[in-house]
Amino acid sequence: MEINFHRALNTISNNGLTWIDLPRPSREDMANLEKTFSFHDLNLEDSLSKTQLPKIDRYKDHMFIILHFPTKDKEKNMPKVSQLSIFLGTDYLVTIHQGELEPLIELFQVCSKDAKQRENLMGKTSGYLLHTIIDVLVDDLFHILMKIVGNLDDIEEAVFDAKISEAREISVLRREITILRRIVMPLRRVVSELARDVQQFSNEDLTRYFYDVKDHIDKVLETLDGSRETIEIYKDTDFMLSSEKSNKILSVLTILFTLSIPVTVISTFYGMNVHIPGDNQTGAWTFLGPYSTFFALVAATVISTALMLLYFKHVGWIGVS
Repeated sequence: MEINFHRALNTISNNGLTWIDLPRPSREDMANLEKTFSFHDLNLEDSLSKTQLPKIDRYKDHMFIILHFPTKDKEKNMPKVSQLSIFLGTDYLVTIHQGELEPLIELFQVCSKDAKQRENLMGKTSGYLLHTIIDVLVDDLFHILMKIVGNLDDIEEAVFDAKISEAREISVLRREITILRRIVMPLRRVVSELARDVQQFSNEDLTRYFYDVKDHIDKVLETLDGSRETIEIYKDTDFMLSSEKSNKILSVLTILFTLSIPVTVISTFYGMNVHIPGDNQTGAWTFLGPYSTFFALVAATVISTALMLLYFKHVGWIGVS
């Protein structure tokens, strides 16, 4: 099949198999596809959209597939969903995306420049080429998982540090894990369906190839589930340690405030404009010299504070932790 596109670099042919890759497709690209292959209008519209659910539409001579893979949102520093639309026929494969799937772009460039690699990847059938593309994108998930596991290790070391709180870091990592699980779960279902449906586009049995990809996806999900459980434990631990730290601070402040009550009460009485024993109006005490009243007030506050400390210790409110 000879295909003439205004962006010829995005078309690769080998042994009768054509691979067309359209990053950031335009309406003109969609019109060319419709004219060349007679694809359904709804599928072409879905390819331009960024919010379609993963699915497989089956036709007599081709399949339309939508898959989701994670990419990095540089502004939010958070994974986001990137859609990959695929038209699969007997002698062609069309991939449509928004230019964010770097492994796919690199794979297309390798096929375009290296004749040996082109023969290895496109020397069989369109079904095998589809498996290779999905396999490369799924393997890229393990690089993302390695970063998550590394972040978990960092949080594990920091979460038991009483001087800092990892609440924000834990919340960010929980969100990343949740986003990845939302992407990978539908991917597993679609790949399982492809394992049996793609056989009509291949002479050899591709079941074991797609089951191998599904096994990789299962490992990704297993790692994500384990990471989710771990981060929940860290969240609870960080909350408990932060609460304990706050309680200790409040306890110390409460004790200090309570112990200051005798001083406050006594100084309040002697600051009142009424006659009380030992003040200047009734005559200061002199049994210990000119500062007898001051010494008496200090002794009263110290004795009352000491009695309060002894009581707190007796009832267990103060102790060595």
